Amino acid sequence: MNSILLLVPFLAVRFLLLSALDKKPDFSWQFYVGTVLYLTGLCLCAASMVNFSSPDDTGLNINGIYRFSRNPMYVAYFICFMGMAFLTQSLVLMGIIMIFQISAHWIILAEERECIERFGTAYEEYKKRVRRYI
Repeated sequence: MNSILLLVPFLAVRFLLLSALDKKPDFSWQFYVGTVLYLTGLCLCAASMVNFSSPDDTGLNINGIYRFSRNPMYVAYFICFMGMAFLTQSLVLMGIIMIFQISAHWIILAEERECIERFGTAYEEYKKRVRRYI
C-alpha cells in the first residue's frame, strides 16, 4: 500500500517537470484541457487508492469510487496521462498513452479472471452492477 501512495507525489512532481520543459504554456485550449484532465486524474487516483485500501471483509473493493468503476485507478492514470499529453502538446506521448491503455485493458481482463476465481459469485454480481471503466 505504501508504494501505491508514493504514486500521487510522483505524479505531482511529474506535473512540475512538465512545466520545466522548453515549451512554455501558451494558455491555449490545450493548456486548459490538459490542466483539468491532469488534476482530475490526480484526484481520482488519490480517491481510488484510499478506497482500494479499505476492502470489505472478503477483500473485495465495492465501496467509494469502486461503486462507479471496477478499475478507477486505470481510469485515473489514463485521464492524468492524457492531461500530460495535452499540456506538452505531444502526439508521440498521446500515441504512447494509447498503447499503454490497450495493454492495460489486457491486464484488466486477466485481473478480472483472477477476481472471479477468488471471489466467485460476489464478483460476478459486482460485474453486473458496475461498469469496467466508466
